[in-house]
Amino acid sequence: MLSNSKKVLIIGSGIGGLSTGIILAKLGYDVRILEKNRRAGGLLRSYTRDGFECETGVHYLGSLAKGQILDTFFTYLGVKEGIPVSRMGTNGVIDRYLFNATESNPLKFDLPEGFDAFEANLHEGFPRDTKCIQSVVAHIRDTSKQLHNLDLLFGTDNDFSLLDQAEPYGEILDSLGCSPGLRSVLAMASSWIGVAVGDCPAYYHNMALASYLSSSWRLDISGAAMADVFAKRFQNLGGTIQTGSEIDKIIVQNRIVEGVELISGERVDADIVIGAIHPQMVLKMLPDGAVKPSYRHRIQKLQNTHSIFSVHASVDATVHPEKPYNIYNVDTDPAGNITDLKFYQIRKSGRQEKSLLSILTSGHDEKWTPWKESKSGRRGNEYNSLKRDCAEQLLEEAAGVLGNFSNLKLLDVATPLTLRDWMNSPDGSTYGVLRSTGQTLATALLNRTAVKGLYLAGQNVLAPGVIGTIMGSFSTVKLILGPENFIKNVSL
Repeated sequence: MLSNSKKVLIIGSGIGGLSTGIILAKLGYDVRILEKNRRAGGLLRSYTRDGFECETGVHYLGSLAKGQILDTFFTYLGVKEGIPVSRMGTNGVIDRYLFNATESNPLKFDLPEGFDAFEANLHEGFPRDTKCIQSVVAHIRDTSKQLHNLDLLFGTDNDFSLLDQAEPYGEILDSLGCSPGLRSVLAMASSWIGVAVGDCPAYYHNMALASYLSSSWRLDISGAAMADVFAKRFQNLGGTIQTGSEIDKIIVQNRIVEGVELISGERVDADIVIGAIHPQMVLKMLPDGAVKPSYRHRIQKLQNTHSIFSVHASVDATVHPEKPYNIYNVDTDPAGNITDLKFYQIRKSGRQEKSLLSILTSGHDEKWTPWKESKSGRRGNEYNSLKRDCAEQLLEEAAGVLGNFSNLKLLDVATPLTLRDWMNSPDGSTYGVLRSTGQTLATALLNRTAVKGLYLAGQNVLAPGVIGTIMGSFSTVKLILGPENFIKNVSL
């Protein structure tokens, strides 16, 4: 118990805000989470349409086997027992990639569990790329060891240690003479975090791929139920969640944080304020002069990942039973770079006779520009018509992959603007700040706000995804405590 006296306010109740709150509450801090929506959970929270749970942010998890990194995190946070999961890959397939540019790609590639199986599948699919495959798999294995050993949290290196591994992954593949087909397969891991392979730092690519090769899992509960597990754990530790509380501004005097003011006019004082939302949204809450002009400029200029467009529909379960793996329909250019992709998942639903079909694809933000200044529910018939047209096009394309759908019923369609208004993320950016090689230094400095008591948390601190977001939460707590106190008081 480090500090029963210090009051902490966390802005945002996604998995970043909740995990940061749990860690600090375990350490004895008085923590309150402020959430603008009616329920806690952020993108973690699924939503119900016609009795079906539509997932938004968690479609599968990596590295949750005993002793692996997410298992370690969940155990420390005290949420593991409340989150039942099923292991993927028992049939040899976690993800199935279906490529459309067959002149440079195989028709399909199956991503299995395990590094040996992955290497074997690569050799079988690309027998002429032997040396390249051996090299890339060796580096993925090394990254896996660093990941599960928690080197980023407990290593002696500073925030800039990742700069040594920031070489663009695409350039590494070029130097190894990688074929276009192999490049397309390996580029998939970069697309998971919203970065093109030619601009993705090697470490982030390898970390994403290593986490799923180590083990992959599906939730046996909804994302909303998982969010409730985190929220209940936080509250059981003495934390408070205040929903329906939108922040107007963060109060700063002489570059020392004093608390926040809600749009209702209520002032909430605190010794520490943590923005577990996008840093550009935190910046908008700060008064002029609160941070150095150089920091404000750096945050304002950050590029963000694109958003997604999602479709959820119910289908006949007897014709379309749950598929034990995910399917990606992938478009590539002749060089093997991914130009677009669609993610398909068919899961059991709460109704025995129905399965839930989920489709995710690029947001194509430019389509929604005419409604950029509008709010959800007030965008008119033209917007709704475009949404439905895009959804029907995706469903037609999905039928070409999965077969004609029986008794299909469209449940929900979400655009980048839907996500923007829900998550308070610029333009609905799903993965937050773009983790590109050109922004490695800028993103390494995000938590150097120069405002005493003001910190950031969540996926923008370290890396996107559940693992990256929770690791970012621990990283923020390490910054608050200092390295020595962190190592002394946080035992993972």
